[in-house]
Amino acid sequence: MHEFVTICIMAAALGMDAFSVALGMGMLKLSGKQIFRIGLTIGLFHVAMPLAGMAVGKWLSGHFDVIATYIGGGLLLIIGVQMALNAFSDHGAEGLKPAGWGLLLFAVGVSLDSFSAGLSFGILGTEMYVTVGMIGTMSMVMSWIGLIVGSHFQKFLGAYGELLGGLVLIGFGLKIMLPL
Repeated sequence: MHEFVTICIMAAALGMDAFSVALGMGMLKLSGKQIFRIGLTIGLFHVAMPLAGMAVGKWLSGHFDVIATYIGGGLLLIIGVQMALNAFSDHGAEGLKPAGWGLLLFAVGVSLDSFSAGLSFGILGTEMYVTVGMIGTMSMVMSWIGLIVGSHFQKFLGAYGELLGGLVLIGFGLKIMLPL
């Protein structure tokens, strides 16, 4: 049960990044069909990327054991710091078109942090299907929420969502590296 709660919180933190970026894209006055397609694509990439990361992470943990735990915690810490630092920079989606290659590039960019998180989860040996299912679902739902909210509210809200997600990842990275 404790592992499931941890996975849910981590999925929410990764979903906050998708949420914050989707807020900016939501300013493009998208149709309901476009919002659905964008959220679904982001969710699918948030399944594929952690799966790849988990495969690499399991291989690393089998070969490097204790060091792998620190690598996993360190990766989460780095991702969290990067998210927190980028929270207030201009990295929005204004130049992207939410269709075709633009959508795929957008989804890859948003889900890259999920690869690293998957790497950490693989090192730690979490349940693969629960983990990637939760990350994908949470990212998809958070993207939809971000797209809808972004179409109604000002853009500055996105920075706070990404900052919160980054702080959560920093906390989990420290928890893994410094067991209390």
